[in-house]
Amino acid sequence: MIHETAIVSPLADIADNVTIGPYSIVHENVILKAGTSIGSHCEIGFPSRLAEGRPLIIGTDSLIRSHSIFYEGSEFGDRLVTGHRVTVREKTKAGENLQIGTLSDIQGHCTIGDYVRFHSNVHIGQHSTIGNFVWIFPYVVLTNDPHPPSETMLGANIEDFAAIATMSIILPGVTVKTGALVAAHSSVSRDVDADTVVGGSPAKYICETSKVKLKDGSGASAYPWRKHFHRGYPEDVVTQWLKDLS
Repeated sequence: MIHETAIVSPLADIADNVTIGPYSIVHENVILKAGTSIGSHCEIGFPSRLAEGRPLIIGTDSLIRSHSIFYEGSEFGDRLVTGHRVTVREKTKAGENLQIGTLSDIQGHCTIGDYVRFHSNVHIGQHSTIGNFVWIFPYVVLTNDPHPPSETMLGANIEDFAAIATMSIILPGVTVKTGALVAAHSSVSRDVDADTVVGGSPAKYICETSKVKLKDGSGASAYPWRKHFHRGYPEDVVTQWLKDLS
């Protein structure tokens, strides 16, 4: 299960049924749980003084695709999935089934909930806080420095079920509240109320999310999205959503 070209520290804690691909490196301060697969040319547990000795922990049945780099000091729940060439820095704590798209990076010191979806080329700045069931689409940037360059760090806060559409920027310290939608190409400098749509640069209130209709001819509301979009979520989670929304 470990390719002959891989370099794996004998001090790494590697569970049963772990696969490590060609030319990958697994450093000593790493815990890989059962069923995890590491693609080729990855570096897992890259040493960093900023990790303060904490290990990198990858949960069960995870998939890290080729050319990805994970620093030591972060912890991921079960069924992490990445695209290719992903970078994750120190002291990130993520829940179950996080998906990180190709060429995305998480700059560390972040807290991420369960079933979060990052598409490709997403940048998550340090000290970001992201809730459960959040969608962040391609080329979105979460920033953290209110007057760059400085030593001040104000991470963005994205609450449960929010969706940030492509090429949007969330400025330092901004909270996007539960179920909100940030339209594409927006620059968000103020907090976004729950279940509202904002858009533009600077982003302004457009409408309640319930006013957005599905473009499938049904005339049904597109939001809350969890009423109609269930792909990739466990049956018990979907059942609870529908109960809560009934």
